[in-house]
Amino acid sequence: MELIYSPAAIRALRSMPGRDAAALVRKLERVAAAPFATYPWAKPLKGGGYRVRQGDWRAVYNIDRETDTLRVDLIGNRREVYR
Repeated sequence: MELIYSPAAIRALRSMPGRDAAALVRKLERVAAAPFATYPWAKPLKGGGYRVRQGDWRAVYNIDRETDTLRVDLIGNRREVYR
């Protein structure tokens, strides 16, 4: 499955600490490789979409089965990302 980042997600990755950004990208790549597998750090959200945890950081993404893509819409600190 193809992994696509929104411009806002790319900006957020650049502003994150390097270690957390690298770990979050690795987790997103694992999810893109097997999007419907079970991961302890990836959960569905109420109202649609999914999230990945990395420390205090969260990535919110959607899966499009028709185009076979995983689109990362938002990355941010856990206190801000769900607002």
